[in-house]
Amino acid sequence: MIPVIVVLLFFASSIILGFLIQKTKRVVLPLVPPLPPGPSPWPIIGCVPEMWRNRPAYRWIHDLLKQLNTDIACVRLGKVHVIAVKSPEIAREFLKKHDAVFASRPITMATHLFSSGYLTVGVTPMGEQWKKMRRVLIAEVFNQSRLRWLLDKRNDEADNLVKFLYSQCLNSENGSVVNVRIAAQHYSANVMRRMFFNTRYFGKGREDGGPGLEEELHVSALFTLVLHTYAFCVSDYLPWLRPFDIGGHEKKVKDALKIIKQYQDPIIDERVRMWRCSNQENRIKAPVEESLLDVFISLKGADGQPLLSAEEIKAQITELQLATVDNPFSISEWALSEMLNQPEMLTKAQEELNRIVGIDKHVQESHIPHLPYIRACARESLRLHPVAPFNLPHVSTDDAIVAGYFIPKGSSVILSRLGLGRNPKVWENPLRFDPERHLSGDASQQVELEEHELRFISFTTGRRGCMGGTLGTTITVMLFARLLQGFTWSMPPKVDKIDLTEAPTLFKLHPLHAHAKPRLPAAMYPV
Repeated sequence: MIPVIVVLLFFASSIILGFLIQKTKRVVLPLVPPLPPGPSPWPIIGCVPEMWRNRPAYRWIHDLLKQLNTDIACVRLGKVHVIAVKSPEIAREFLKKHDAVFASRPITMATHLFSSGYLTVGVTPMGEQWKKMRRVLIAEVFNQSRLRWLLDKRNDEADNLVKFLYSQCLNSENGSVVNVRIAAQHYSANVMRRMFFNTRYFGKGREDGGPGLEEELHVSALFTLVLHTYAFCVSDYLPWLRPFDIGGHEKKVKDALKIIKQYQDPIIDERVRMWRCSNQENRIKAPVEESLLDVFISLKGADGQPLLSAEEIKAQITELQLATVDNPFSISEWALSEMLNQPEMLTKAQEELNRIVGIDKHVQESHIPHLPYIRACARESLRLHPVAPFNLPHVSTDDAIVAGYFIPKGSSVILSRLGLGRNPKVWENPLRFDPERHLSGDASQQVELEEHELRFISFTTGRRGCMGGTLGTTITVMLFARLLQGFTWSMPPKVDKIDLTEAPTLFKLHPLHAHAKPRLPAAMYPV
């Protein structure tokens, strides 16, 4: 028999050895910081049931941030850690300090469908395809010489906006009540259609410059895609539920995409055929570059072959329209609504236009840098009334430590447009529409729509920052300035105050109907 003393010594030495090994591990392996605070997830499915039960999901997430009294929260949906942020300081850590780690995008049902399997730039995860399309857009679409080449097309649509509204005022000497949303939505859509396809209409169009049935269907389909992209679809987090299409999310996306393709694809296919045939048979005269579609088709790779396939062109054109269709109209509609409730702001904006532009010529893009108050009104509208609750999600390609918390690889980071733009720690009286907060008193200082410090979300920053910020600013301010310059705006009959209720989409719940009266000499209005 083994003496008892030997057994005791063996166990004692084992305990001491285990203690020393554990202590060594503690020294070698530092403690991992905790995840950001958040609700306790269920096994496998995470918090998907709570997300579904508390729709819309963005309100549920914002309520969690408020209940937890935190600027950063973690919600696990399926296997994905969704990190929500409402602090500018933490937002800058993600998109500036750790930009390289958080520069990818998530795989979702909607983005996979409209990008034709990630052939575009905006929603495509990091990789060679993203780099390729990014180079194309920077070199061929958003450079200054290309934007100048397309100036006449944008000017035509700015003139058409005035024509369309003026035609609705002809029924009375004192003007008429008009639907501002229709004019504003279709202005930005018309601008992009002209730049891509060199046409305002898919069909016969209207003599007064307004949208036809085809354009109404096309724009409606674009908005359906905008509202369903990154919209917390259950199957994005639990892929095995996709065949059930819970909520009809996939059907809505496919139906909208079908309408968009119905109008765009025949134009693209015919134009591609013309360019390809002219290249194959030298006797056929090559088409003339008239639009961005021609630019895309005519690009050549290092081997002399077409750089972009027809599918890449179709998907990228759709994505660029999605990126442009919502902000200009929403900024202008919300700003004009707020200013009608504070008419002294309308007076100040129109006085600025009179002083800088005059009443004998229309405001042009060259005037935009010299209109600080109008730009401040647009910037304030963007801050207070964002077009979406969150920015496009950023996905981490590696583990990271941000704001003292552990952010696992594969996490989806969403910055709260509402939480940043309406943050009382950043903005005094944040729910008040006050353009003056963006004016420093220095007349030489430019008022930009961009917000590089992420105190609110405009064109974001970093590798995934919007490349079309200059174009987006131009379309937005031109729309807003033409509305203000061309017409005197007032309340509709029997209305004392414009209703500022938000829809669940964050757009204005009710389209703005306002009384418009021409304020320029009659010769300034196209007929």
